[in-house]
Amino acid sequence: MHKNLKKYFPIFALPTLAAFTIAFIIPFIMGIYLSFTEFRTVNDAKWVGFSNYVAAFQNKDFLNALIFTAGFTVVSVITINIFAFTLASLLTRGKKGTNIFRTIFFMPNLIGGIVLGYIWQLILNGILYKFGVTLTFAPKYGFWGLVILMNWQLIGYMMIIYIAGIQNIPKDLIEASKIDGANKRQILKNVTIPLVMPSITICLFLTLSNSFKLFDQNLALTAGAPSKKTAMLALDIYNTFYGKVGYEGVGQAKAVIFFILVVVIALIQLRATRKKEVEN
Repeated sequence: MHKNLKKYFPIFALPTLAAFTIAFIIPFIMGIYLSFTEFRTVNDAKWVGFSNYVAAFQNKDFLNALIFTAGFTVVSVITINIFAFTLASLLTRGKKGTNIFRTIFFMPNLIGGIVLGYIWQLILNGILYKFGVTLTFAPKYGFWGLVILMNWQLIGYMMIIYIAGIQNIPKDLIEASKIDGANKRQILKNVTIPLVMPSITICLFLTLSNSFKLFDQNLALTAGAPSKKTAMLALDIYNTFYGKVGYEGVGQAKAVIFFILVVVIALIQLRATRKKEVEN
């Protein structure tokens, strides 16, 4: 049977491989090429070298989006993982009704980003209106609005991953720590967190990548207002590519920079957290 699987594996893998090549690999390679050209359509591309990349880094909106996205990502990654881990700790104590709460906390992750954006726009603007401001009054309101939205959407998802990690900790190890005189803080620091590092690696990767790639929620909540100061990288790339005629090449160059940035940061994070797993 093993020989038959090897023999027919290429046949079964071919449809998926073909779809992946057509839908991802070819457009990805073409996108890199187009970032070095000036074009309106794929057929009229003219090679311009690195001028698109120079224009991208000289664009103030792009640099502002980069700074805004980096700040948002740092705050979101920290808050989401702290709250998710805290909820996971509370919901793994064997008390009645925990499954209901797990379901409730996870449900926001099932709602689409555009819908979430408009829902939270109504909620937050309704609260802020009492103080005479809105989400688009100043960048700080849009920033914290996006943080709240992102936390509400992802905390439940990350909580499920942390719950799986905590439940895999041997109970005998916890009991042995208590017998040795370790308090709750010491058990958390020296037993729980080290053994949950695989879950921490996954959650950090997901929150980091999702925060950097945020688009739907940003578009629906603030659309970059005021004056594009709350536009994140994905939204800035979208506005450049579709908002200005003749800037398609610059938008594509921004997309390539964005891709490289996300990949590098994600790889650094994965390497750092996986190293902790090996040490433990």
